[in-house]
Amino acid sequence: MNILIIGGGIGGLTAAMTLHKAGHAVRVYEAVAEIRELGVGINLLPHAMRQLTALGLKNAVVAAGVPAREWALFNKHGQKIWSEPRGTEAGYKWPQVAIHRGRLQRVLYDAARDMLGADRILTDHRFESFSEDGDTVTAKFANGAAATGDLLIAVDGIHSRARRIFYPDEGPAHYSGLLMWRGVSRAKPFLSGSTMIVAGHSTKRFVAYPITPPGADGLCEVNWIAHLTRKELLNREDWSRPGDIAEFLPEFEGWKFDWLDIPALIRDAAANYEFPMVDRDALPQWSFGRVTLLGDAAHPMYPIGSNGASQAILDAACLAECLADNADPVAALEAYEAERLPATAAIVQSNRGFGPEIVMQIAEDRAPDGFDDIEAVIPRVELEAINARYKQLAGFDRDTLNRA
Repeated sequence: MNILIIGGGIGGLTAAMTLHKAGHAVRVYEAVAEIRELGVGINLLPHAMRQLTALGLKNAVVAAGVPAREWALFNKHGQKIWSEPRGTEAGYKWPQVAIHRGRLQRVLYDAARDMLGADRILTDHRFESFSEDGDTVTAKFANGAAATGDLLIAVDGIHSRARRIFYPDEGPAHYSGLLMWRGVSRAKPFLSGSTMIVAGHSTKRFVAYPITPPGADGLCEVNWIAHLTRKELLNREDWSRPGDIAEFLPEFEGWKFDWLDIPALIRDAAANYEFPMVDRDALPQWSFGRVTLLGDAAHPMYPIGSNGASQAILDAACLAECLADNADPVAALEAYEAERLPATAAIVQSNRGFGPEIVMQIAEDRAPDGFDDIEAVIPRVELEAINARYKQLAGFDRDTLNRA
């Protein structure tokens, strides 16, 4: 089939390569004029790495990032609430990889150019509208160009133009009441040397994890995110403006733990960027005739549980399978929606309740001054149950995934 992909980000490029491998003729249309290594860190969970491994990209992705060894939750005093091994350390067949988003974008872009051909990935093509005519769909772009194919897959992010065409009255994204400041600093490795930590509680939390191995100086790049409640959201549509540490550093000045000096980490960043923590309500429908949504265009979610990029990659794999199983492409899109819409809607809803990280708020509620024994605050069986439920919900339960 001749398939048009709108958006050349992580989801769009992964979808393009997955569909190309399945035998389809794919073209990618990206709005920006030049692909650059922008952004900060993300995590790719084992079920996403399984799909990238199938595309032959495991080694390139691992080389560009760091295999995560541990995930750990702490209270605001730096006391451990929960920790567990991750990736291959936890017995998965595939690693969990912490990586700079821009470096991942470069790996995917270079691989897609090699697989599809450079002429199949077009930049400076901002999507404007589409029309269907019988068995074809035509996309029109702001530069005056047009392209016709059998299917159109809109992977154009949280501000998706295609989504607005289908739902013109949806309005702005749903604001959580939390602002995020994100940065990258060079620092010494902490804990296992490849641990993702989340400290605090639901209204004041800090995330940090390395995204490079240590260099000759013994320092690695550490991605960090500071979250604070801010009820008033100015610049609602300004998604990546430079931040001012004076607006958030004072809230974390006392967070100097034996294993990590958070104020120093914040100060050492060359720059930081402010983002509102937003998502959108689940939609009743993604697929309309020969057009469907994928990734953040379909299901933007809070960055809880490291799931955003991973779920887009799973979308791509599911879409390719549905096209293989259904001779009618419209029926294939409906089957894709039937599988992925409810699954991602459940994750969006869970992330609004902070997913597995809710245990930090439970600890704050039950022991705001800290604890001597976490078992007396939250029994281990309760912690295990919360984490197991989220893994099943998000599709990376180890035993189920390893059997697949």
